[in-house]
Amino acid sequence: MDRHLLYLLSSVLGILVVSSIIGAVLARRVQSEKGKATVANLNARIQSWWVMAAVFGGVLLLGPVFTTILFAALSFLAMREFITLNRTERADHEVLFWAFFIILPLHYFLVGIRWYGMFTIFIPVYAFAFIPFRRVLAGETKGFLASTAKIQWALLVCVYAVSHMPMILALPLKGYEGKNATLLLFFVLTVQLSDVLQYVWGKMYGRRPVAPLVSPSKTWEGTIGGIGSTVAVSTCLWWATPFTPWQAALMALLICTAGFFGGLVMSAIKRDLGAKDWGSTIAGHGGFMDRIDSLCFAAPLFFHLCGFYFGTGIDPRPPDWVLHMLGR
Repeated sequence: MDRHLLYLLSSVLGILVVSSIIGAVLARRVQSEKGKATVANLNARIQSWWVMAAVFGGVLLLGPVFTTILFAALSFLAMREFITLNRTERADHEVLFWAFFIILPLHYFLVGIRWYGMFTIFIPVYAFAFIPFRRVLAGETKGFLASTAKIQWALLVCVYAVSHMPMILALPLKGYEGKNATLLLFFVLTVQLSDVLQYVWGKMYGRRPVAPLVSPSKTWEGTIGGIGSTVAVSTCLWWATPFTPWQAALMALLICTAGFFGGLVMSAIKRDLGAKDWGSTIAGHGGFMDRIDSLCFAAPLFFHLCGFYFGTGIDPRPPDWVLHMLGR
């Protein structure tokens, strides 16, 4: 097992312990009603982070199969929230069956067997074309474009984008063999830490909203402070990656920025739908989509940048046993 993975997991444990202590102290000292509400929300977030960190850390230690299964389940739950909030028509039901129970499992099967060539095109090409083909067979034209677009967006964001994270485990990286789980943890830790620090900086110093009509809670002070702090932390973690310190800093800046705009885009969709959160499953956070919205937009960018600049070349062909079944 890569010792760097254990070091990072230990660091996460330490952060959670310190955060819990700070939350307990604040709960005792804060007296104002507004302050109590803020601290209560903070402690609820920390408690949820304990659960999420334990689950994610556990599957990383168990290996690629369990990690892939976890992200498949996460995609399913996130897509359910996305579709539930977006009103669909009766004519969409059979298409949704295909999306949830055929396309999603098939796509993660491709992730599991590491068939990179088909992984990259299955949803953005074949599923993208199949959805309107199947929808038109329902014979209902009312809301056709809106319905197909919603389902295509759900698959692209909740399934295709999310699946780039377990696919990081399959990246062949020069001089980094057997350490991909550590790289995945570095990515998730960087993006999630950026979200947390933007929240903290925004609560302490936030004054000027970035997009007041989209997400009033996102401020310039919170964004710049959160991203800047995260880049500093991630740069210090360069030893756990295939990057040099300046490469780690640049990579962290790029994925934090992509994550920020991803969260902003998903907030715009929620406002369009008249909703504050995607769900209420995770205490203090909202729904699954509220927790992974930034990851969705940052994951494909991180995956392809790593593959292009640090990879040794990904074989697009299927595994040998698939070629054998195909008679090739």
